[in-house]
Amino acid sequence: MSVKAKYQEVLNLGEQLGIKNGDVSEENGVLKIKGEAGTPYEKNLLWDKIKQLGGESPSDVKANISVTDSSIYARHTVKSGESLSKIAKQYYGDPMKYKQIFSANTGVLSNPDVIQPDQVLVIPNL
Repeated sequence: MSVKAKYQEVLNLGEQLGIKNGDVSEENGVLKIKGEAGTPYEKNLLWDKIKQLGGESPSDVKANISVTDSSIYARHTVKSGESLSKIAKQYYGDPMKYKQIFSANTGVLSNPDVIQPDQVLVIPNL
């Protein structure tokens, strides 16, 4: 199996996330990946996938992933049935951090219990 085939899921994820300025090359059995993620959360998703496929410190991949906007952790488009606590659990692992998400979105939200599908929320850095 080629190293590119081994990490194809990472490349697919990069396409799904809309990674900009992407470049992939393979030299001497090492896959070199370069690109620009929109947020730190997207960059973390890519690194998590790399570690899932190659282990904690893979020697067969070198990734240089920069971030366009590090002033926030992520942007989230609300889906039907979601709540701020469910969104907080997804990004922070703690549903009680919904208050931080609400505080960062007072220009869009007036009540933490009322969010609408298709609203785009800022997920702040903690």
